[in-house]
Amino acid sequence: MSSYAFWNNKGGVGKSFLCFVAAAEYAHRHPDTDVYVIDLCPQANVSETLLGGYLNSPKALHSLSSKTPRSTVAGYLEARLNSPFRMITDVSPYICEPREFNPQIPENLRLVCGDNLLEIISEAIRQTSQLQIPIDAWKQVISWIRDLTVALRTYSGERDALFLIDCNPSFAVYTQLGLVAAEGVVVPFTADDSSRRAIENVVALLYGITDPNTAPYARISFAKRAKEEGVSVPKLHTFVSNRVTMYEGKAASAFIAVNKIIKKTMDDIHQKNRHIFANPKDLPSKSFIEIPDYHSACVVAATTGTPLHKLKPGPKTIDENRVQLNPDPLKRYRDALEEFVNYL
Repeated sequence: MSSYAFWNNKGGVGKSFLCFVAAAEYAHRHPDTDVYVIDLCPQANVSETLLGGYLNSPKALHSLSSKTPRSTVAGYLEARLNSPFRMITDVSPYICEPREFNPQIPENLRLVCGDNLLEIISEAIRQTSQLQIPIDAWKQVISWIRDLTVALRTYSGERDALFLIDCNPSFAVYTQLGLVAAEGVVVPFTADDSSRRAIENVVALLYGITDPNTAPYARISFAKRAKEEGVSVPKLHTFVSNRVTMYEGKAASAFIAVNKIIKKTMDDIHQKNRHIFANPKDLPSKSFIEIPDYHSACVVAATTGTPLHKLKPGPKTIDENRVQLNPDPLKRYRDALEEFVNYL
């Protein structure tokens, strides 16, 4: 696969940070591949990190959103609103190179920046998709981000291209645009029951697979319409158990217990619905990855925009506060995240 959406119907599970790690590490390992991050979250968290972290990105974000047209994903979608059923000829105004703002980022990583305007224009996008003429208005509109990936492949010429799409937890129209553009879904989660319910929602919202109590709603769902209109939806690719509490080098028993429940939930769904998984022959539980909780490393990386391969042990100063990165937990953290990148 060459395009992945990072999505869970629950917020706060670390999807934007995992998207940042995947993008920077894949670009670092594969300098001959253009890695594109498309930020479809109005909070623009992955963009903030790529552009230098929470302390340094506001100036960059303001610069990009102040251009005419806006050098953001909302700028591209505004252009599509003005030309709903014909692809625009030049997408270069909507791409930025994070390295111009954050020299730690590989030069082959490019960003279609997030923008809080997404939330404001979402209703206009939704209404455009409901037009009666042309008869395939919904199909054309829901494919706008897929159109963007096609244009960006052309922009890259003969170079390989990888697309990583950060999606908002809500199933808003801009989330649907991102999911339709992807071939695989990376589902980060935390080991709690709300994450289990959120993963079940992922399956219900994206594929219309749900329990008898909510089955009537599946008849009017996104999944049903996508099937009827020939719009492909991505497969479930990788499940990432994030921020796992460790005890003596192993996951704490409470995390193991909840993870076991979530794995069983997905394996049970797999028994009757293998077609929704990227690797239908394998149990989903076999593609679960555990990322240990190492808050200090996450804070340093997110606050300064430092990629995983550039994180070094030792003391760091973050906004006049001292943060210590110890070698052993940093190595465990890096090893786990590198295993995750290997799955892409």
